[in-house]
Amino acid sequence: MQTVYIDKLDPELDPTLHPRYPHSNMSDHPSGLIPATIEDLRQRAAATAQSSYSPYSHFRVGAALLLTVGDSTEQKIVTGCNVENASFRLTTCAEQAAIATAVGLYGPQIKLRAVAVANLNSAASMPCGACRQTILEFSTPDTWVFYPGDNGTPAEATLADLLPAAFRLHQN
Repeated sequence: MQTVYIDKLDPELDPTLHPRYPHSNMSDHPSGLIPATIEDLRQRAAATAQSSYSPYSHFRVGAALLLTVGDSTEQKIVTGCNVENASFRLTTCAEQAAIATAVGLYGPQIKLRAVAVANLNSAASMPCGACRQTILEFSTPDTWVFYPGDNGTPAEATLADLLPAAFRLHQN
């Protein structure tokens, strides 16, 4: 298994993503990810929040996606940050920025395995409803989401827990 990094951090920061360290044999987490990988995703999200454009709210958010493309087992990490606009409705959330980057790089066949969200404000910030729905578009209800909970403490949930009444368009 090879991991491709699409962010500013050095891939050597997390040797657990190296092919010598397969996830399936070392996981203590229900997601199948090892704790070091989860922490690496959180750190990458926090590092990307540094690039946030948030002159209005000053709420700087970053997201890191662990994904595969199509039927490949090669894992990739893509990051994104929030970009505000004077017309708040036009603001782009970090999760959606990361997903748009991943689709732009790899096409619509991406499959999200995990999403980490971080902010530099030590505040709780799970993905908003629109981001949850967008995450679902490229994942499954079993995809894990890692985010800051109360007082910035680490929290996590499956997408099904965060979006129990998800909208799904069934096409024939």
